Amino acid sequence: MVFLAEHLNGTNYTWPANNTSFVLTEPDRRIFNRLSGNQVLGMINFFGTSVGQLTINNGQRVEDLILHELPVEIKSELAVFNWLRSKYLTTATNDLYNNF
Repeated sequence: MVFLAEHLNGTNYTWPANNTSFVLTEPDRRIFNRLSGNQVLGMINFFGTSVGQLTINNGQRVEDLILHELPVEIKSELAVFNWLRSKYLTTATNDLYNNF
C-alpha cells in the first residue's frame, strides 16, 4: 500500500510545486523538514516498506511520531529513519514481552 497525502492527519504541511507525492528511495544526510508534506510522506512510505507493514493506521502513527515525538536535534533523513526504526523495535519488543 502507498500512503498518500489524503491519509495524513496534519494540515500545516508545505507542498512545493503542488506536488503531493514524494518517493524517498533511501534516506540520506539531506535535512529532514517535518513540515514538508513531501518529506513526511516519503519517510512514512519508506519506513513502512522497510518494516513490511504499511496500513493507513500505521502510517498515521509514524506521522504522529514525526510531528510530536521526534527530538529536535534529529536533523537528517537518515537520523529520522534510524530513530523511527529504534521506536519500532522497542515497541515490537515490548509487545512481545507483554504477550507472555
